[in-house]
Amino acid sequence: MHGRRGRCPGWCVVSASTRAPDPARQQLTVDWQSCDGHGLCAEILPELVHLDEWHFPVVQRAVPKELERLARAAVVACPKLALKITKP
Repeated sequence: MHGRRGRCPGWCVVSASTRAPDPARQQLTVDWQSCDGHGLCAEILPELVHLDEWHFPVVQRAVPKELERLARAAVVACPKLALKITKP
């Protein structure tokens, strides 16, 4: 808030990645012993999953409500069933 309490100007926006995760929100997790780095999860859900330099998924754990359907599709599409959705 730039040293002031109260409302911040329009350009002072907190991004979703810097907010504290909602404890009731579903979480996306990877079972690293099962994952072979196929990358289907990143193709289906690029908003929450990107691939590292070895093509393994890097996930944003908290699943926003509007992406729950796609997150479930990514879980089902995983050939090794390594991607999971859990509730904290």
